[in-house]
Amino acid sequence: MPKKAPRRTAERILETTLELFNRFGEPNVSTTLISAELGISPGNLYYHYPAKDELINSLFERYERSLNELLGAADGVRHVEDAWFFLHSLFERIWEYRFLYRDLNDLLSKNRLLETRFQGLLAAKTRAVRGLLGGLGRSGAIQIDSREVEPTADSMVVLLTYWLSFEYVRDPRRALEPDHAQAALLRGAQHVLHQLAPYLEPAQRQHLMALSSAYQR
Repeated sequence: MPKKAPRRTAERILETTLELFNRFGEPNVSTTLISAELGISPGNLYYHYPAKDELINSLFERYERSLNELLGAADGVRHVEDAWFFLHSLFERIWEYRFLYRDLNDLLSKNRLLETRFQGLLAAKTRAVRGLLGGLGRSGAIQIDSREVEPTADSMVVLLTYWLSFEYVRDPRRALEPDHAQAALLRGAQHVLHQLAPYLEPAQRQHLMALSSAYQR
């Protein structure tokens, strides 16, 4: 059986950087720590990524691609269960790159490229959520006045964007640790989806309550 080709150094650097950023927060991780964790020289790290911002931007580009692939599925949501799994999948992507949300204000204040690109990503999330509402409306799962679509979508995007910050404030020592991930993601998806409760037709509202109960066990 042929041996697998070793991962390229640049790939290993990004994977290790993401792990450290997620665990300790980007401001608390230096390039010296990253190179030490990898067992490579700082010079080798700088050869691939001459500045810390380049590591951050490369990770953001990966996240952006991954998220945009998922956001395209929003128009296909037709009922509560579709919406539940779509939102949970969104939170899984966010969790994978949670350092971006943990340190969002700090990162945006220091990185002009990230500031611009994140605004675009926020707009894409909002369009996707509006598409989700449109799909639910066309299928008859919700009845929502057109004037309420925009504020409802905005509220859902705010929760998507800041849910992990809320989790962190509630339990700073444990909230963003991997063994708490599943519970945090489920709570997030549940709270975002409950923004639709007033607009759901009765059978779909009952289904939402049943889903919520099932995932709280």
